[in-house]
Amino acid sequence: MSLWLFRAGRNGEYEEKFLTDGRVYLTWDDFNIDLNTINSQEDLYNILIEKYDLEKKKTAINWASQIWPMAHKMKIGDWIVLPSKINRTLHFGEIIGDYVYDESLGSPFYHYRDVKWFALDIPRDRFDQDILYSLGAFMTICRIHKNNAEERIKQMAKNNWYPVSKPTKTVSESIEEVGEESKIDLEEYILDQISERIIQKFKGNRMQELIDEILKAKGFTTYRSPEGPDSGVDLLASPGTLGFGSPKICIQVKTQEEPVDRTVLDQLVGVMTNYNANYGLLVSWYGFKTSVIKEIPKQFFKVRIWDSKNVIQEIFNNYEKLSDEIKAEIPLKRVWMLNIEE
Repeated sequence: MSLWLFRAGRNGEYEEKFLTDGRVYLTWDDFNIDLNTINSQEDLYNILIEKYDLEKKKTAINWASQIWPMAHKMKIGDWIVLPSKINRTLHFGEIIGDYVYDESLGSPFYHYRDVKWFALDIPRDRFDQDILYSLGAFMTICRIHKNNAEERIKQMAKNNWYPVSKPTKTVSESIEEVGEESKIDLEEYILDQISERIIQKFKGNRMQELIDEILKAKGFTTYRSPEGPDSGVDLLASPGTLGFGSPKICIQVKTQEEPVDRTVLDQLVGVMTNYNANYGLLVSWYGFKTSVIKEIPKQFFKVRIWDSKNVIQEIFNNYEKLSDEIKAEIPLKRVWMLNIEE
């Protein structure tokens, strides 16, 4: 069994289609050529140079190395890992069909493999940092084989998606290895590191403290429920003098090591009436199941959801206004760099 990394668009725009259709698509715009008619990766390289008028040979080589496996290297029974851009989670599937080219599907869905998705919404924080780094290749398609990732992920699948062995290499060694082959999604890597630090410091009820600090930094007056049964709400927040303004917000905070399901969202919507709240905020460090994601459009005018990525972004946005105690536990430094992509 080989393990293949797939990305559903630069911003995850095709993720729902991948999961709903039970497929992975080769999402290169207007690439309307059947890969079965191309005899070698070198021929594919020449086709890409001509079709996309590529001036950089390195770009054509990189594209060919990603496109070619779709038809000629992936096998039925191989596994797919699909990192979510909507959630900080991973989806896993098994290839169950041969490569298909169907021009009637329209760009960019001409090329696909049927996939049985057998594990959805697995939190990234369950995976060791060296594996996450291996999954951070800034490519649409690539095989994951560094750091014994294939075997370790198979072991995790048998262990209800919890790690069963220690990393074989340090993250520094992993960076060196992966760097030999491709660029890394640096933003994703940084989020993984910060996420690990935060959940170590703010697990359980302390996460409520962190969300409370963020809301105060954003200008809200807050009420934090005492520890124990919370009647469906952990925090209340509102702006204005002494907190008597609007909007009035109910906040529920979850740090259980599972993505939150639809039931929790429904409970929050129900309890908002009891507190005369205008809006709700559901915070789940380990993300949300697809049943919640599908409800986002319906609840858009009532509820917002934050996973770890959203919380970290709020920390970035309001860092200077956080208390010294919080900043001491989450020491961050702003770094500027050129954002140039080939």
